[in-house]
Amino acid sequence: MTYISVFQIILSVGLIITILLQRSEAGLGGALGGDLGSSTHHTRRGMEKVLFQLSVVFSILFAVTAIVALVL
Repeated sequence: MTYISVFQIILSVGLIITILLQRSEAGLGGALGGDLGSSTHHTRRGMEKVLFQLSVVFSILFAVTAIVALVL
């Protein structure tokens, strides 16, 4: 049980770091619906793609370990 808790802490720190390192293209204006006329398609490349994939892996692993911790 202790190993799962330590692993969850490591995963949560990794998830926080990868999310914070991702650059926000939209900003607050895009999140609130500003600048609707410009519809650009953004493709993740390089380090941005790696950070995105890492954040997905960390979140899936965190969810799995949370379920395992509930079962045990």
